[in-house]
Amino acid sequence: MNIPENLKYSKDHEWSDTNNDVAVIGLTDFAQSELGDIIFIEFPDIGDQIFIGDTIGTVEAVKTVADMFSPLSGEIVEVNENLEDAPDLVNSDPYGEGWIIKIKLNKPKELDLLLDSKSYETLIK
Repeated sequence: MNIPENLKYSKDHEWSDTNNDVAVIGLTDFAQSELGDIIFIEFPDIGDQIFIGDTIGTVEAVKTVADMFSPLSGEIVEVNENLEDAPDLVNSDPYGEGWIIKIKLNKPKELDLLLDSKSYETLIK
């Protein structure tokens, strides 16, 4: 299972990579493997204000549909439009081309609430 050390993780299996005050959010390798082949992603709207734990869209896989939850609070500033035509990028490259959204943080201290790679690894074992 791929769990990059430079990222932060939520207990709901989203990862976060923060640069200045913008966080890139995606599903973890564990989450995508549990879901199976992803065939559709429903995104939030750009400009939406969200809070930790808010639903930020859904992921439809061949056998199930799952909600995605925001690991941080802020404003949706970008969605990965490449996933509209190629949602399987979440399966093949969850930490790269398969990112889901970008959030402009309004509470950067919330990053301290997320798990580091070792804590996340313990969670999924």
